[in-house]
Amino acid sequence: MALCFSFIFFFLCNFSHSSIAQHLNFTSFNISNSPWKPTQNRILLSQNSKFSAGFLPGSNSRTQFKFSVWFTKAPSDAVVWSASSKAKPSAAIVFDSSASLTINSTGQLLINDSSGNQWTPGNSSTNSSSATLILNDNGNLKFGTWESFRFPTNTFLPNQSIDTQIKIFSQNGKFKFENSSNLVLSSTSDQYYKTPWGLKSMDEDGKIEMENNFFLTSDFGDKRFRKLVLDDDGNLRIYSFYPEEQNHWKVVWVAIQQQCEIKGKCGENAICMPEEDAYSSTYCVCPSGFIENPGGAEQEGCERRFKLTTNTKFLRLDYVNFTSKFDKMKKIDARNFTFCEATCKSNPKCLGFGFKYDGSAYCVVLEQLLYGYWSPGTETALYLKVDVSEKESSNFTGMTEILETTCPVQISLPQPPKDSNTTTRNIVIICTLFAAELISGVAFFWSFLKRYIKYRDMATTLGLELLPAGGPKRFSYAELKTATNDFSNLIGKGGFGDVYKGELPDHRIVAVKCLKNVTGGDAEFWAEVTIIARMHHLNLVRLWGFCAEKGQRILVYEYVSGGSLDKYLFRSRRVVPVKSSEEQEEGATPGHDPAPVPDPNTEQKPILDWNVRYRIALGVARAIAYLHEECLEWVLHCDIKPENILLGDDFCPKISDFGLAKLRKKEDMVTISRRRGTPGYMAPEWITTDPITSKADVYSFGMVLLELVTGIRNFEIQGSDMNSDEWYFPGWAFDKMFKEMKVEDILDTQIKHCYDSRSHLDLVTRMVKTSMWCLQDRPELRPTMGKVAKMLEGTVEMIEPKKPTVFFLGGE
Repeated sequence: MALCFSFIFFFLCNFSHSSIAQHLNFTSFNISNSPWKPTQNRILLSQNSKFSAGFLPGSNSRTQFKFSVWFTKAPSDAVVWSASSKAKPSAAIVFDSSASLTINSTGQLLINDSSGNQWTPGNSSTNSSSATLILNDNGNLKFGTWESFRFPTNTFLPNQSIDTQIKIFSQNGKFKFENSSNLVLSSTSDQYYKTPWGLKSMDEDGKIEMENNFFLTSDFGDKRFRKLVLDDDGNLRIYSFYPEEQNHWKVVWVAIQQQCEIKGKCGENAICMPEEDAYSSTYCVCPSGFIENPGGAEQEGCERRFKLTTNTKFLRLDYVNFTSKFDKMKKIDARNFTFCEATCKSNPKCLGFGFKYDGSAYCVVLEQLLYGYWSPGTETALYLKVDVSEKESSNFTGMTEILETTCPVQISLPQPPKDSNTTTRNIVIICTLFAAELISGVAFFWSFLKRYIKYRDMATTLGLELLPAGGPKRFSYAELKTATNDFSNLIGKGGFGDVYKGELPDHRIVAVKCLKNVTGGDAEFWAEVTIIARMHHLNLVRLWGFCAEKGQRILVYEYVSGGSLDKYLFRSRRVVPVKSSEEQEEGATPGHDPAPVPDPNTEQKPILDWNVRYRIALGVARAIAYLHEECLEWVLHCDIKPENILLGDDFCPKISDFGLAKLRKKEDMVTISRRRGTPGYMAPEWITTDPITSKADVYSFGMVLLELVTGIRNFEIQGSDMNSDEWYFPGWAFDKMFKEMKVEDILDTQIKHCYDSRSHLDLVTRMVKTSMWCLQDRPELRPTMGKVAKMLEGTVEMIEPKKPTVFFLGGE
């Protein structure tokens, strides 16, 4: 506060009392101006008045001063350099009120006080007659050959050369930036960050030159006060001064996005955690089996609850990594997890190990637990060694639950029969075998003959003898019954029938859908299946075959192991399964897989980051555009929702249940009164007299796209002053995004902490704008799916959408 008052006083003196300012301010200091005392209120100004130099009073005492350089017109956080000793360059020298700055007869610049504090720039190669202290327009304080730019404290200024020989320190002395690229923990010289290319300089527009490269700040192009500062938290940031926003210094670039990756945040054995409600704040916790030392986890770290004995076990800490000193981390080539675990268990110095489940044989044995941090981006699972007497379970779980898929299989063989030399027994056995072979041969021939006649007649009736090569394979009911183990492994129930998991003789895993209420005869069914099978797209579930036998109508699809999208988006809360109109009529649950209420004891799906969600949205848009615009026969899906979007192992989205709406019986369509979709995803024209077009699918996709951003169901009421019967999900998102300009309020809370306005703002804005265009109440206002895909890609210009106003009427 005292520093701010001092700045205001000097500014008012310079602006309102020019005669006094002429006496107090000067642009150069020489031997004739000596001595210069703090009590004289004198300021050394640059020619452009942008920078000032002089004695600044301390924030807590008016009798203590620092000789500093600062931005003249920035009321707060304006200091960019202070006189410091060579032994401790991070701490500015504090002088008392008796201090004076002088130039002696030998041309030496000197500051000293009665307490013995002293500062001199050293050898400056000048004489007393030409010895002059000046402040350049770029903030560089010069005296002879000495200049402050060669001896910075914690700040670099625009147009200041960032030489590899120059170091800057944080004010608390805990961190340093050296070699123009490395951030280092001062006490241990452990490096925790390195720029891709060495920094060279920064200009006033926000362009930072690097070796053979450059990058731009988020506000590039505006000429502002700027500074590159090594803050006390160990992060390197670029600040821009915004006088129009209450004289605020705004961060326009930061070196490290996750604060916990900065070493030294927590003590030994402790784990750094990011605050959920503060982007740059962290706190320290102890892992299972450890308790805080008396000084706390941040300062003194953690200690074991039970000391290690010869009998130990391991606790898995998901998303946790320890980056200890290099000599305390030993990387070995582990053939499998068991080998890695055994190596650590046999080594008394090993305190834990990290293992990757990607087949790379990556294993790191840790002999020290230092610089621990939690991050969803961690690729390794950490296994912490604790004593077998430790009863506490792991307090970091979630990543490798889905990877434990190996189940023990016990196989037992019957004992061979005892040898027998009885002649009668041998004759009986031979006769029995002969009779069995004869009967089996006759039965096989008779079965073959019946099947041949049956399939010959069926092929003639349906024209299957002209079935083109590469079409869907025709399976027999017996084949599918064997493949699904008598239809015992039920993996989903939908409006069109039940889905079972099976394995074909060629070891392909398939999803077998037994249809119900299917219209038409065998010829019509085969024709529709052939059309569906010809739809080949990366983001459509592939149809491999069908069965039309004994009144059964069965489709054989590729099996998509990742499950449906809703399990990834809505797992953090209890979700009531969303049913389509047909499913409500029949009491079934839609989708390739059922949508159960999440259970904390069941398999947990990984969290989808922003880039994966964007790829999912783009893939689904391209697939629907293919159905609408590129197929030989136009196809309307009628039920786009997260349950019908399946994810592969690489999170590649695949749409299921397309083309099946045409197979329903006419009386079923009359019963459901045109409503084939799911409440919450149905376009308004489904419950009006408007014709149903491809724009109905566009509306459903817009609702799914908005759920990808928010991570919540469209019928879950968020914080609002509206009554529940007046609340409308797209309208709420529109007000937050385009009226209140609070994009963070609609982001999925599961990954909200990973949101970076520089990296993700354009992506999220494009997704929300596209969804708003898709959710317009009139079909003619909505874009086609081909244009929707281009809007997501950013290849077409988007204007501001109108607020969606229709209120959806839910099912009974």
